[in-house]
Amino acid sequence: MRNFRFGVNFGRLNVDDWADFCRSSEELGFDTVLAPDHLGAASPFAMLATAAAVTTRVRVGTLVVNNEFWNPSMLAREAATVDRLSGGRLELGLGCGHMKSEFDAAGIAWRPHAERVERLEQSIARLNRLFAPDGGQEPLPRQSPRPPLLIGAHGRRTLALAARHADIVGYGGLTQVRGAKMGTFEVADAEETRRRVEFVAEQAGARADAIESNVLIQAVRITDDAERTAAVIAREFAAPGLDTAAAVLDSPFVLVGTAEEIAREIIANRERFGFSYIATHGPYRDALAEVIPLVRDLAGEPGAAARS
Repeated sequence: MRNFRFGVNFGRLNVDDWADFCRSSEELGFDTVLAPDHLGAASPFAMLATAAAVTTRVRVGTLVVNNEFWNPSMLAREAATVDRLSGGRLELGLGCGHMKSEFDAAGIAWRPHAERVERLEQSIARLNRLFAPDGGQEPLPRQSPRPPLLIGAHGRRTLALAARHADIVGYGGLTQVRGAKMGTFEVADAEETRRRVEFVAEQAGARADAIESNVLIQAVRITDDAERTAAVIAREFAAPGLDTAAAVLDSPFVLVGTAEEIAREIIANRERFGFSYIATHGPYRDALAEVIPLVRDLAGEPGAAARS
């Protein structure tokens, strides 16, 4: 069983505060700082280069690059440069893209999902060739044969692709609701999440034990009244899968309770789903930071500084 890692994803934060945020995240015991890839937000690789420059230990990663926005050669250049500048700390997260409005705004064709998955697999193959010693990319990444590859996935096609190629599978739990406005999501419940984790293991076969499982927690709330707080969260999200207090409390993608209760839930979810790499969004960083030392103590694992 893998030791725990903890990450924090830039989101709903002021870009001017990013450098200080990265420094303090490292001090709080996080293992990675992460940047998404959305139009109307900061450039992910510029963010990660800054993160690497102001920290010494934490890894830096994309969660996740929208493959449709990038030519593989350009993506290889950005990733290799950040990996070299960071001293080999990059984790390259890739996904198919899911916000049609961003494609429309950029004037990029919105292809069917099956085609986007196929193009993602083609990009991975091209990146692997570019990162080879004679592949044409200069500079090459510090990590060999390439930075660890995280694939953000939820549907069976992307999960199967991740099982074939990923070093880390990222479970976000969100699915576009069919027929609803783009950006309207359903959140997978515990049973659906278990089925998807088992599907990845089946598809991965002999390499299943080599794959790390990442979960993106959508909210972390420390409270002495979990039921009441869960009801508040249900009203805030109002999304299928998080629309009742009971659903919130059962969700693998929301953490509610006292710090010790949350720590024990994280440990239980590693047993249940294999989630050892726990990430959350920036606004919930400080709440998760309270939990990290408890998890490591209860699990009998060293702290971040001891592992670095």
